[in-house]
Amino acid sequence: MKAFTEQERQSFLADTHIGVLAVAASDGRPPASVPIWYDYADGHVRINTGASSRKARLIRQAGVVTLVVQREEPPYQYVVVEGTVVDTAMPAPLDVREAIAIRYLGDEGGRAFVQGMGDEESVLFTVRPDRWITADYSGDL
Repeated sequence: MKAFTEQERQSFLADTHIGVLAVAASDGRPPASVPIWYDYADGHVRINTGASSRKARLIRQAGVVTLVVQREEPPYQYVVVEGTVVDTAMPAPLDVREAIAIRYLGDEGGRAFVQGMGDEESVLFTVRPDRWITADYSGDL
């Protein structure tokens, strides 16, 4: 196992992976952990979600999150980002909402997905990475 270089980490995050977001809960429940779509641009992670969701409320309260992005088939690889929310945009800009959806569903599917959300208000969180944990097991095979 080896750690990613900065370039390898950026390349990995630019690939299409589902992330798992973890955020502290203050209501006596364990931390919330949910699969999410994300993008990584200009050194920041961006997360779009429903403005009235529990996840959005917890992110606002905590101000910090952990995002785990992994490759689930050999060679196993992962990036863990521990970061601080540095910007919150509500409503989330349409172009960013579409860019994240298109990343996962392609152009037509991504635009249709966003249009299908109708008037549901969304929020965009921009996270500054404070700490990285990475692992690349490709040399171990």
